Amino acid sequence: MRPPTSPFLSTIGALALMVPCHAVIAESTLVGRTLDDTRAYFTAPLHWDATDWTHFGATLALVAASHEFDGKTRDHFAPDDGIVLDGKDRHSTRDALPAAAVVAGTWAYAALIRDSSGYAEGWDMLEAAGLSGVTAYALKFAAGRERPNESQSVDSWRSGGASFPSLHATAAFAIGTVLAESGNDSWRWVRRGLGYGLAAGTAYRRLDGNVHWLSDTVAGAAIGIATADFVLSRHEHRRLSGRFEVSALDGGAVLNWSMPLR
Repeated sequence: MRPPTSPFLSTIGALALMVPCHAVIAESTLVGRTLDDTRAYFTAPLHWDATDWTHFGATLALVAASHEFDGKTRDHFAPDDGIVLDGKDRHSTRDALPAAAVVAGTWAYAALIRDSSGYAEGWDMLEAAGLSGVTAYALKFAAGRERPNESQSVDSWRSGGASFPSLHATAAFAIGTVLAESGNDSWRWVRRGLGYGLAAGTAYRRLDGNVHWLSDTVAGAAIGIATADFVLSRHEHRRLSGRFEVSALDGGAVLNWSMPLR
C-alpha cells in the first residue's frame, strides 16, 4: 500500500517551527503538556464511560448512514461521462492552505498584539490537527479504501487506497473547531462561522475535486471535532487548576504560579 500524501502533517511541523522565541519561553511547558495529552488521547477509550461509548456508536451510525449516499454524491460532482480514474489528487496542497493559514494567522495576530492566549490557541490548533491527523493517517492504512477517482465501487476497501477518512477534512475540522470554541463569547458567532465554515468548505472542495467519498469527509469531520474537543477540555481543566509559567528576564528567568480565582 502506498503511503497517502500528507500536506497537513508536513505543514503542521513547519508551522510549529514558526512559534516566536518569547512565546516558547512564556509557555515552556508546551512540549511536556503535549506529550501528556498524547498519552491521554490514545488511551482515552480505556477510560470511556457509557456516555462516551454512546457518542462513539452514534458517530459510527452517522458515518454508516453517509456511506449510503456515497454513490449519489460522487455522481453529483463527477458524472460518469466526465470521470477520470487516474487516482490523482491535483489540489491537495491548495485544499490544505486555508486551515494552515488560520494557524499562521492566529500566531501572527498574537505576535502583533503580544497576546499569550493567542499563542496558546495556535498551539491548540496544531495539537488538535496533529493528534487527529495521526488517527486519520492510521485509519487510511487500515481501511485501504480507493478514492472515487480510482474506482467506480463505493466499497473498494482494503485495496491499497488512501481515501478513508479524509485527512484534509480531519485537520480542517480540528483547527476550525478550536477557532470556533476558543476565546470568550463576545465574538462566538463570528468564530463559529469562520471555524466551521472553513472546515465545511474544505470538505466540500474534497468532494468537488472527486478525491473523497462523502463518508470519508464525515468520518474526518467526526475525528477532527472530537479531537479538538478533547484538547480544549484538557487545557481548560489545566487553566482552571492553575499553571506554572517561566518568563525571561535580563540575566535570568522568573517562575510564576497562577490560578484563576472564581
